Amino acid sequence: MAKVTRDDVARLAGTSTAVVSYVINNGPRPVAPATRERVLAAIKELGYRPDRVAQAMASRRTDLIGLIIPDARQPFFGEMAHAVEQAASERGKMVLVGNTDYIGEREVHYLRAFLGMRVSGLILVSHALNDLAAAEIDAWDARVVLLHERPEAIDDVAVVTDDLGGAQLAVRHLLEHGYEYVACMGGTAETPAVGDPVSDHVEGWKRAMAEAGLPIEGRLFEAPYNRYDAYRVALDILSGPRRPPAIFCSTDDQAIGLLRAARELRIDVPRELGVAGFDDIKEAALADPPLTTVASDRSAMARAAVDLVLDDGLRVAGSRRERLKTFPSRLVVRTSCGCV
Repeated sequence: MAKVTRDDVARLAGTSTAVVSYVINNGPRPVAPATRERVLAAIKELGYRPDRVAQAMASRRTDLIGLIIPDARQPFFGEMAHAVEQAASERGKMVLVGNTDYIGEREVHYLRAFLGMRVSGLILVSHALNDLAAAEIDAWDARVVLLHERPEAIDDVAVVTDDLGGAQLAVRHLLEHGYEYVACMGGTAETPAVGDPVSDHVEGWKRAMAEAGLPIEGRLFEAPYNRYDAYRVALDILSGPRRPPAIFCSTDDQAIGLLRAARELRIDVPRELGVAGFDDIKEAALADPPLTTVASDRSAMARAAVDLVLDDGLRVAGSRRERLKTFPSRLVVRTSCGCV
């Protein structure tokens, strides 16, 4: 059986092959609704399947979006990747995902691999973009949208949350419960000072404490982002002679590790220890007790990132046009803070 071609579809629909192409690719030119219906009907009747490889070679772009994240095993990044995939699917694109494990060399590896595949665009959740990675992006003149984090090394379009303001909301709320002060589980020594959400969470904690006239010396604890390592840090914090009355955690994963440590040490949350987190991952509602946290609209952020990375107006004359799209944070009150 002979292979069905675009010419066959055009002949049956009574249009040109260019119009068939516009329908299949949703552009670049508009097609009248009635004509579009004829083309789609012809495609269905003939069983036509576009040659995506040939299309990619002709356009020098694929139907792929590259997504580079630190660690999909962490619920926040897993949920974010799922949201990006859903948004991309709505635009007729597929997503390639690469995990860097917070390793700069691996980030460069995925940048080279995805850009070499001529992806339609790249969405980058970078923990600390290094100069080599930034140079790689410049070399390919790639469409890149930063999501969740905004490293100093590049000034590409970014979609972020109001991390600083959200952290202030959480800390103020804990203080309103009457806790003497609020300690903070921040990031690690490797956490970038600028452009990283956790750094903004720590800064928000500092500002809320300053507003309340409370000192912060000795009340900021370094901790990895994941619950397993944060749990071990929490055991030390809660077993010490100066156990904090309340703790704001820079991530929900940290907070879940903290709650586990509190249970093992028979510390009642929230009567003996107030806890709040940041991210509102799905597990936060099922924590014991349910975790008070800060949420952002991940679905809307993912959709904005996909729309931006596919937007032909993203770049002007080959140079970056700086944009920053910030989504608001909101406090999600549950029982770990003292609310009932």
